[in-house]
Amino acid sequence: MSSAAWPAPAKLNLFLHVLGRRADGYHELQTAYQLIDLADHLAFDLSEDGEIRRLEGPPAVPADSDLTVRAARRLQAAAGSRKGVGIRITKRIPIQGGLGGGSSDAATTLVALNELWGLGWPAQRLAALGRELGADLPLFIQGHSAWAEGIGEQLTPLDLPPRHYAIIFPGVGVRTADVFQASELTRNSPSLTIRAFLQTGGRNDCAPVATGRYPEVARALGWLARRGDARLTGTGSCVFAGFAEQAQAEAALSGLPGEWSGFVARGLDRSPLRERVAAERARHGQG
Repeated sequence: MSSAAWPAPAKLNLFLHVLGRRADGYHELQTAYQLIDLADHLAFDLSEDGEIRRLEGPPAVPADSDLTVRAARRLQAAAGSRKGVGIRITKRIPIQGGLGGGSSDAATTLVALNELWGLGWPAQRLAALGRELGADLPLFIQGHSAWAEGIGEQLTPLDLPPRHYAIIFPGVGVRTADVFQASELTRNSPSLTIRAFLQTGGRNDCAPVATGRYPEVARALGWLARRGDARLTGTGSCVFAGFAEQAQAEAALSGLPGEWSGFVARGLDRSPLRERVAAERARHGQG
């Protein structure tokens, strides 16, 4: 049996401060995650053979390395389930673009299979499992834009002003690990309060590393900066600028160089994945 599509929304980091390096090698961070309506879509072909397969997905990512497959196998093992699934991924979120696509796909897999396999796990338990695969999986499982601390997993839901975003993928991917391992990365930024962020906006400490190592990222950031308050999301490579109106965001992408991809996305407080869960439960009379 194949389920209807499940959304996996992207995110933006509206700012990203690196406060220091931890003893375990991770970094203490502060960031504001903004969910957006740019999304991948996943479908799940349920089976009783216990096999976890990726039936469709990005060719650049080997199936067994795909976070969706890894997430499904971890959930299956943790729950002691004998059920299987074939996963189909329709990608719209650029890979290695700083938009969280891989993590969101994995989070949607955990949330969907929790419903489709009838496990009944609470969100907190799913988030704890997801955190083993990536620090931003809890964001997508919680399903609300958020203020984040720790390594990005300590979340406070955040309601943000309505915005439309012009987003550019400059055609190159950036490996997160390379940026956080860079000797030139700033690791002593002061901590912010939510109020201070809303007043000043903060900055992205990863931007100097990404623009210094990837000329196309620097070029895209400079191009968009002539049209709005351009910023890097996460470790890159995507850059974005926020606007009050959709037409302004669309105008900001006018004349986009042909080798880049441009998107206009609306900011979301709540993830469409939450609505999909509610619809699934209503279909099965769970209310």
